[in-house]
Amino acid sequence: MVHGTVAGIRDAVAGLRDARRTVALVPTMGALHDGHLALVRRARAIADAVVVSIFVNPLQFGAGEDLDRYPRTLDADVAALAREGVELVFAPSAAEMYPEGAVETSVGAGHVGSLYEGASRPGHFDGMLTVVAKLFHIVQPDTAVFGQKDAQQVFLVRRMVADLNAPLAIEVVPTVREADGLALSSRNRYLDADGRRAALALSESLAAAEAAAGEGLDEVLAEAAAAFGDHEAIELDYLVVVDPATFLPVDEEATGEATVLVAARVGGTRLIDNAGIVLG
Repeated sequence: MVHGTVAGIRDAVAGLRDARRTVALVPTMGALHDGHLALVRRARAIADAVVVSIFVNPLQFGAGEDLDRYPRTLDADVAALAREGVELVFAPSAAEMYPEGAVETSVGAGHVGSLYEGASRPGHFDGMLTVVAKLFHIVQPDTAVFGQKDAQQVFLVRRMVADLNAPLAIEVVPTVREADGLALSSRNRYLDADGRRAALALSESLAAAEAAAGEGLDEVLAEAAAAFGDHEAIELDYLVVVDPATFLPVDEEATGEATVLVAARVGGTRLIDNAGIVLG
C-alpha cells in the first residue's frame, strides 16, 4: 500500500491502469484530519482507485516558517487511509523528490501567486505548484482532488493545469469545519485553549461578510474586520474580497459572486479561511 519511491508508485499505478481503473490523486502534507478524509471520500466516489500522497514539501516553506515543526504522523495517516479503503499511499522523502537538492526547473505562480498568501509567504506558491506538477507527472491521475479551504492554491493549480494543458480534471471539495465554524487544519493542533477561542474570529469574520454582502464591498470589509476587534490574541494578516474568476480584488462597484479571503496569526500559528458571497 505505501510506496516511498517514484519507481514504486509508478509501477503500482501502472498495475491499476492495466486493470483499466481510473485513478484519483489526493495530494497532502500528512497530519490528516477529517478535512483530508473528505477529499479521500470524494476521490473514491469519482474514481476506481485512490492514490494519496503524503509529503511535507520543503520548497513551499520560507525562512522562519514551520517546516521542522510541521506535524508528521505517517503511521496514523496510513491507518486512517486504510480504513477509508485507499489503495496506494505515496510517501517519499525529500531526497526522493529532489535527488539533486535545489531544483533548477520550477513552476512560477505568476502575479496572483505574489498576492495574499504569496505576499506573506514569498515563493510559497512556486514551491507548491512545482511539487504538484511533479506529483501529476509521477502518478498521472485522471483527477486530482483539493480542498476549498486553500482557495488561492486551488485557483493557481487550475490555472497551471489550463496553461500547461495537463491531461486531468481538478475536483474541489467544500471546506470542512468544526461545529463552531473553525475550518479544519493540521495547524489547529498548535492552538491552546485561548488560541482556539481566538481563532474563531476567522469564521466569524466570514459570517459577518456574508451577512453584509447585500450592502456592497465597503460594508463587507468593515463588518468582517470588526469581527477581530475583541480578540487581542489574534493578529489579522489580510482581509480581501476577490473575483473568483481572476482572483484579483474586486472594485467598489462590484456585484455578483465573490470570494472573501482572510488570514491571521494566533500566537505562533498562522491560519487561513475563505468563503463565497454574492455582492449587491
